[in-house]
Amino acid sequence: MLSTIEAEHEEGVMSDTAREGVISERACEGLMMDDFPLSLRAVIERAETLSFRRPVVFRRPDGSIHRTTLGECAARARRLAAGLAALGIGAGERVATMLWNQPEHLEAYLAIPPMGAVIHTLNPRLHTDELSFIAADAADRAIIVDETLLDVFEALRAEWQFEHVIVVSHSGSAPDAALEYESLTSAHEPMDWPEIGERRAAAMCYTSGTTGRPKGVLYSHRSVVLHSLVTALPDTMGVSTHDVILPVVPMFHANAWGLPYAAAFAGAALVLPGPRLDAESVLDLLAGERVTVTAGVPTVWMSVLQAIEEQPDRWDLSALKRMIVGGSAVPRSLLEGFDRHGLTILQAWGMTETSPLGSMCRVPPELDSASTEDRYDFRARQGIAVPFIELRARGDDGELIPWNDQAMGELEVRGPWVAAGYHGGAGQEKFTDDGWFQTGDVVRIDEHGCIRITDRAKDLVKSGGEWISSVDLENLLMAHPAVAEAAVIAIPDERWGERPLAAIVLREGQEASPDDLRQHLTGQFAKWQIPERIEFIEEIPRTATGKFKKTELRERFVQAVAR
Repeated sequence: MLSTIEAEHEEGVMSDTAREGVISERACEGLMMDDFPLSLRAVIERAETLSFRRPVVFRRPDGSIHRTTLGECAARARRLAAGLAALGIGAGERVATMLWNQPEHLEAYLAIPPMGAVIHTLNPRLHTDELSFIAADAADRAIIVDETLLDVFEALRAEWQFEHVIVVSHSGSAPDAALEYESLTSAHEPMDWPEIGERRAAAMCYTSGTTGRPKGVLYSHRSVVLHSLVTALPDTMGVSTHDVILPVVPMFHANAWGLPYAAAFAGAALVLPGPRLDAESVLDLLAGERVTVTAGVPTVWMSVLQAIEEQPDRWDLSALKRMIVGGSAVPRSLLEGFDRHGLTILQAWGMTETSPLGSMCRVPPELDSASTEDRYDFRARQGIAVPFIELRARGDDGELIPWNDQAMGELEVRGPWVAAGYHGGAGQEKFTDDGWFQTGDVVRIDEHGCIRITDRAKDLVKSGGEWISSVDLENLLMAHPAVAEAAVIAIPDERWGERPLAAIVLREGQEASPDDLRQHLTGQFAKWQIPERIEFIEEIPRTATGKFKKTELRERFVQAVAR
């Protein structure tokens, strides 16, 4: 049995914690349970047989709305798998996707893992150099690309040659030397899924590469199934067959936080927004399709909130129960803003290395009668570990920090969908010998085990030997009525080592001076923690996944002369 698992791991380190060996005999002492494999085949076949009528609604790049069903997508997935197999795609081989949140992407999610291959989602917003490195590192054999992304793809193809190029064409034709998606799927009979070991690789995503080259994370069938199961639990995202889910988070970013698989698992309806993620387009879908659950990064919801407040009667969002927000800390002002409109944000934390769900913030029964202030204080945190995930934090002295909400340390996690290492063996220093992943997030943990992320380790400001949280400063700055967005970075200082600098985007038509903003911070922060330098800018640069790109801000301001 061990040799089989070792063979399955030849394709890279998967999100699986089978470190302690596997029992090879099914009955050591008495009768044991059936060793049923936790593979995505079971999830997909359940969707085919029990949830085949559930709607899948999608918007094409031209804005037109189309409708299909989960059953039809699953049936087309079998034909896609047969077409890929006819091209010679075999077990363990990577099939890349460069697609939006669209039905063909869902079909790839449902087709590639159960045929034994590995789906590898590519982020079209990355620079060509990063994309070519990622495609080469993953050794992608084939790619499925939407025709609206052919310009991005052509730049990539100049650096990495795919053996097979499959184009999702909205005009009915494909470029020379490429296969047309519909022709490929319609030309083959549906595939009968083979038996797949639960520890085989199913999907592959790459980290953002903000601290070096992107690194590949391989998710196993087992890890994806368990992640889907826990995602659907009532105290996590609470996905059920009664839900209509709109993942605003792209399907090329950490598998859209696992929501497409969770929807297939639970039999929920899906609304796929395509490439149009501006506030009005998102709100039109939320209202028009009676969406109950949605998910995305804070920067998306900032613009959505602004649109709602400008036209509060335009959209009927009464069906919307939960807005899952993650990717970076949610400012309290955003929580309060949506609360004014009867909409509830639930904050989550995770990373590519955690598949990505690691923690979820739901107000516990102990706070049911707490003050509004205490409840907001709790909701501004990143929550407690979801089932099967363990967490702890380690201070600068190398010791584990107490759960007293005062001590700060780097968050470490482990669990059945947490990576045990990176593809190819890079970055192994982030994984401890006893199975913990060092996240790089600096946190406080309260007595309930609820984490509050104070910063990324690389973003903390160390001034005069004392730490200043850029996240805490940003959240309070964005609570000022004139501030739309705020990002805080560390800049060198001859006397104190580092000092905080705040980059501010003001709301349209609003004014505020640096002294106004410093006064706003007074009382919540000590004088030495408040930025002397506040810069007003037109917009804050963003990464390919929508987070604030602080590296660009550092390049812009660190060398500039302080005002």
